[in-house]
Amino acid sequence: MSTTTPSASLRELSGFDQTPASLAGSTLVLIDYQNTYTRGAMELAGWEGALDAAAGLLAAARAAGAKVVHVINDGGEGTPYDIRAEIGQIHPRVAPVDGEPVVVKTVPDAFVGTDLAERIDEAGHKDLVVAGFMTHMCVAFTTAGAFLRGNRPTVVADACATRALATTGGAVSAEQLHLGALATIDDLYGVVVPDAAALS
Repeated sequence: MSTTTPSASLRELSGFDQTPASLAGSTLVLIDYQNTYTRGAMELAGWEGALDAAAGLLAAARAAGAKVVHVINDGGEGTPYDIRAEIGQIHPRVAPVDGEPVVVKTVPDAFVGTDLAERIDEAGHKDLVVAGFMTHMCVAFTTAGAFLRGNRPTVVADACATRALATTGGAVSAEQLHLGALATIDDLYGVVVPDAAALS
């Protein structure tokens, strides 16, 4: 087999359901849509388009009556993730409304050291719809965390974004890293859909 020919995913080989979640039957988890990622050292490639997609996803979820949980990362005072300052706050385009909880985390997996699991269990849905910043970090790790605790995540690709990174073998573009993270999720941890319109 050619090394460039995609092989069957671990999900397929394990017989996991490949059907995307529906908004009405899911909890929407929005991860780290903070001003942090819209400027300065942490500005993500394509954040504007991803934020537009996230705003549309959020509006659709609210219209469907879905439970919505917002997640933000707190890096402490004076950091780009300072939630006490404007830089660390959720972007106004996807800001929570009354009744939508905000879970504060300090590590990439939003289930670690938070009440996210309790929030999801209270909503009563096994299925999650997940989107956020950054694709390769908090989106990927939180999706893996959801899978490992028995949830069934669906990630909305166009509502996620990341940034270029350097590694031992050279530079990795934001697009490569984004696609690689989505491929990792799609291989085992969840279903990946291109946009909100693809949710079942």
